[in-house]
Amino acid sequence: MSLRYALLALLSVEPMTGYDLSKRFESSVAYVWHAPDSQIYPELRKMEKDGLLAGEEIPWGPRGKKTQYRITAEGRAAFRDWMNTPLEYSRERDPVHLKAAYLEWADPRAARAHMQAHIDYHTLRREQWAGMIQELKNGTNVMLRKRLAVTPDADRRRTLEYKIFTYEGLVARADTEIEWARRGLALIDSLEEAS
Repeated sequence: MSLRYALLALLSVEPMTGYDLSKRFESSVAYVWHAPDSQIYPELRKMEKDGLLAGEEIPWGPRGKKTQYRITAEGRAAFRDWMNTPLEYSRERDPVHLKAAYLEWADPRAARAHMQAHIDYHTLRREQWAGMIQELKNGTNVMLRKRLAVTPDADRRRTLEYKIFTYEGLVARADTEIEWARRGLALIDSLEEAS
């Protein structure tokens, strides 16, 4: 259900086509909520049916048309309600840590590969999130510029700082996961030396 609210957040800036939303999604919201096009387009149609969005056919190319969506008053109210409602946390589904709990079943080389893959993944994500922080701080993030253009002056600092805060949390999480996997590599080595 969070996909719906991620789309409402993007559309609160300006009307967009599904194509535009997909591109903007990939360069902003996708850092915290992954969704492929195969989920975005059907969700847009559901949101329009539910009255959260209004779609309008616009010219696209020499003879084509596309649907451009804009958030409705009902969509803004739904987004605000969601933002003001505490999250219900779901129970863990963490295949990496599940696998780590049973590494004794793995060949040591495979166990090391699991830990190294975890380090590599979180190192890449950390770099992406740190890059996003820099874009936010130096004003080069396109969606932030558009959002700030329609945000009252009194709210601009909050808008910026909450986004930086979010990515700093993701960087901290990545740092923790990288350190955990490094400890895993050391553990694998020490257990192999002891056997």
